[in-house]
Amino acid sequence: MKAFYIEQEIRVATYDIDFAGHVSNISYLRWLEDMRRSMFDQYSPFHEFLERGLTPVLVSTDIKYRKGVRLFDKPKCSMWISGITKTSLTVNACITVAGELRTEVEHVGVFVNLTTLKPVRLPKEFADAVNASAAITSRI
Repeated sequence: MKAFYIEQEIRVATYDIDFAGHVSNISYLRWLEDMRRSMFDQYSPFHEFLERGLTPVLVSTDIKYRKGVRLFDKPKCSMWISGITKTSLTVNACITVAGELRTEVEHVGVFVNLTTLKPVRLPKEFADAVNASAAITSRI
């Protein structure tokens, strides 16, 4: 499954670079947060969940750093939803430079009720949209 697929170029800023001359781990997390926001903006607007008292929340992040990204590299990030259950979603991402894999990511997220702060089932319209997007992607 590659639902809600997006791809964006990332600009490496000087503040992304650590003392060793490559991108700091915290910058990767910020880039991934920006990508998830872009994915929701494009496919399932975030504000609609907030209006219903729900918000997506990450429960785990697994990042495999294959090779560092440096200041003048031109990284590209791809992100997609790779699976859903009744209560969770799995989001994968990869960062490449000139076609070379540099970083692989897997997030697991849930939706939380903002009043109770407890996880809830995925909203039906969200699950339906993910499944519809996966069906379209699989035909491409």
